[in-house]
Amino acid sequence: MGIVKISEELHDEIRKSSHVMSRSINSQAEFWIKVGRLSELNPTLNFNELITSELIKVNSSILDSSRE
Repeated sequence: MGIVKISEELHDEIRKSSHVMSRSINSQAEFWIKVGRLSELNPTLNFNELITSELIKVNSSILDSSRE
């Protein structure tokens, strides 16, 4: 596990959002990092399309492993 240095302002925003979303501060930061990375890799997709795409990948992976 690594340490990422962020501004106090961003940490405060993560803390507030983590409370609203019932996530730990680390889980909220990780979620935002993952969504940001997906957004950069798929600039034409909106948030809902990104999440749908990821769910399809996970579900097809689960289906593939159940067939083995």
